[in-house]
Amino acid sequence: MALIKSVRGFTPEFGDNCFLADNATIIGDVVIGNDCSIWFNTVLRGDVNSIRIGNQVNIQDGSVLHTLYEKSTIEIGDNVSIGHNVTIHGAAIKDGALIGMGATVLDHAIVGEGAIVAAGSLVLSNTVIEPGSIWGGVPAKFIKKVDPEQAKELNQKIAKNYLMYSQWYKE
Repeated sequence: MALIKSVRGFTPEFGDNCFLADNATIIGDVVIGNDCSIWFNTVLRGDVNSIRIGNQVNIQDGSVLHTLYEKSTIEIGDNVSIGHNVTIHGAAIKDGALIGMGATVLDHAIVGEGAIVAAGSLVLSNTVIEPGSIWGGVPAKFIKKVDPEQAKELNQKIAKNYLMYSQWYKE
């Protein structure tokens, strides 16, 4: 069973039909929407500020989400996929975005709707990634715009697949 821990008077809250891997850790001021999956070795540490996660979000194995005390929060929209071993620290990830494996997104960055952050990228603090664009590299830079329908189709497919995968663990 996942480690769910209250801290500073905050207890994590979960929507309907969420999958929490046995060794996921969810602490403090964390609110998760419906149909989400939090995978193995993932840490959502809402001890110093809030983490808000929309509906049908998957946060894959080994990812870490944290914030700055009284300075940054995490806001993740709907239908977002966070790849394996991603670090998000005090950033906003808008609806339908995809954060590739091993990427890092730092405080006050904004990843726009339907945007893609390439695997292994470093999105610096205060970076604003436009909707429907691909960014990659260290530090991450604009690569190209993507067809909004293609990006939406890809990102929603991944989000739906992870919802399906999570159901396998409920059997």
